[in-house]
Amino acid sequence: MDYSPAALRRWPDLEGPGLPASDAADRLILDESADARSGTAGEAISVIGDAYGALALGAAADGGRGIRVHQDALTGEQALAANAERFGFGDALTSLPLTADLVRGAAVVLLRLPRSLDALRDVAGVVAAHADPGVVVYAGGRLKHMTLAMNDVLREHFARVDVTHARQKSRVLVARGPHGGRDPVPRRETHDGLIVCAFGGAFAGASIDIGTRLLLAHLPEPPAGADAAIDLACGTGVVATTLALRHPELRVLACDQSAAAVASARATAEANGVADRVEVVRDDVLGSRPDGSASFIALNPPFHVGTAVSESVAPRMFADAARVLRSGGELWTVWNSALRYRPALERLVGPTRQVARNAKFTVTVSTRR
Repeated sequence: MDYSPAALRRWPDLEGPGLPASDAADRLILDESADARSGTAGEAISVIGDAYGALALGAAADGGRGIRVHQDALTGEQALAANAERFGFGDALTSLPLTADLVRGAAVVLLRLPRSLDALRDVAGVVAAHADPGVVVYAGGRLKHMTLAMNDVLREHFARVDVTHARQKSRVLVARGPHGGRDPVPRRETHDGLIVCAFGGAFAGASIDIGTRLLLAHLPEPPAGADAAIDLACGTGVVATTLALRHPELRVLACDQSAAAVASARATAEANGVADRVEVVRDDVLGSRPDGSASFIALNPPFHVGTAVSESVAPRMFADAARVLRSGGELWTVWNSALRYRPALERLVGPTRQVARNAKFTVTVSTRR
């Protein structure tokens, strides 16, 4: 197999679930950073926000070793590991959380710009606080997803931000001169007595989205004899924490594949005094849970993949919830009514009835066959 940089940059089949791993923005980031990367020593390159490994593998193909990588999505991290083994770079990359160790002493940072300005602010703060004083950040994205506010956020932590020429509807912001760095701290808001904590990039931030509000208003008492519940796709942990507050006898498992969501849910549970009864895990759906082990699951499934509305994510969650539920167990789901998930719930889980509906969202309960 041809492992040359030119061959790897073609990457027609290097894909994660549902989305291509490499696009014009990835290739532009690699091209703009090529000279800077060629002059770096080992462990001097950090990659943040890589979807399925295009940036990290591109840097490895150009000779980089000891590359430190952070991806918010666990599925992205898993895809990178698989793709790295496939292309022979398994020992060149290390996945790390968004902490000082990710960027300590880094001379070059390759960043796929996140949609959330708060997420960008968290990344910029960590890099400015812990990277080499001469670090250069190459932050790129598709033009349709970039805003001038991103430049302003980078300027909060870097003395100079340059803008490259656009290519194939993509552009790169180049930041130098780090200052005023800080480690991420969650934003906090209080809603009807509930403290919500959110790190950058967590869905809905420190607010409570209207779908979750509708679900909270109609969640039932746990089934008789139940001493545990699951909050699947927990986000900032609002449902998990609310369940623990309402039912002091209940232990709750909150899970999400997003690192930002998991950190946020832990902070929310701690801020509300229920961290001893809310276990938060980073998981691909419910992959770590055994079959037939739960009687109650609450779910507010995501309906975006990246920036696109997609109906492909929720059915996988329904199927895994069905696997984990014991016979007679209940899946309480809130979903955007336009997506018409009820037939999928009926097919994958069991008999499903509508509990509530407003102008935009529907709450259903599905009973495991």
